[in-house]
Amino acid sequence: MRLALLLVLFAAPAAVFAQAARYVIDPVHTRVMFELSHAGYSQAIGTVSGSTGTLVFDPADWSRARVEVSVPVSRLDLGDDKWNRAALGRNLLDGDDYPAASFVSTRVEPVDATHASVFGTLTLRGVPREVKLDVAFNQARRYPLPPFRRTIGFSATTTISRKAFGIDAWPTVIGDSVALRIEAEAQLQRGEDPTPTPAATPRGDGEEAPAPAPGVPDEDASSREPPAQGSPP
Repeated sequence: MRLALLLVLFAAPAAVFAQAARYVIDPVHTRVMFELSHAGYSQAIGTVSGSTGTLVFDPADWSRARVEVSVPVSRLDLGDDKWNRAALGRNLLDGDDYPAASFVSTRVEPVDATHASVFGTLTLRGVPREVKLDVAFNQARRYPLPPFRRTIGFSATTTISRKAFGIDAWPTVIGDSVALRIEAEAQLQRGEDPTPTPAATPRGDGEEAPAPAPGVPDEDASSREPPAQGSPP
């Protein structure tokens, strides 16, 4: 009896950790939007697409989540080629020497089942600073189009000071406070198992579907249907 109890105790941490699956950031459906003052006249808005990285996540336990993301600053888009070149100039983002920014999480503080504060190191223009992201978990379910990979989606916001990263040129024209909004999707890495679930519910077609994890919408049967022609990627 004692031996059996010891085996259970030693096996429990491994079983719990196995619930956290590794996901790969989808660069097509992940985008960073930034907003800052343009000489007080308006809030200039730009985006950066093509981010890559990995995410370890278990919807039932945010505290063990980990994320590492690379953001290709060189793909910045302000809607005008001349403006893009100026923003990537040596006296601002210096896109030639620092073509990418990175974010590596250090800890996660859950707020509720679908929200958390994610702290980590943002490195921009070669300067590392701690930032806090306010993150909302949107959903986790099988993507409705081929290859039907399990996909999770998040939205996040934060505000940073560009001067804190050594980007201080044109202070009377470019605001210091930069609002960031991130929309991110990630797909289950090949070979990974999704979060185990304790029970199954019948689909009504003879097949059993896993019960959804806490706070995660269930995958409906329609997600298995092939897409119609002309469906979006």
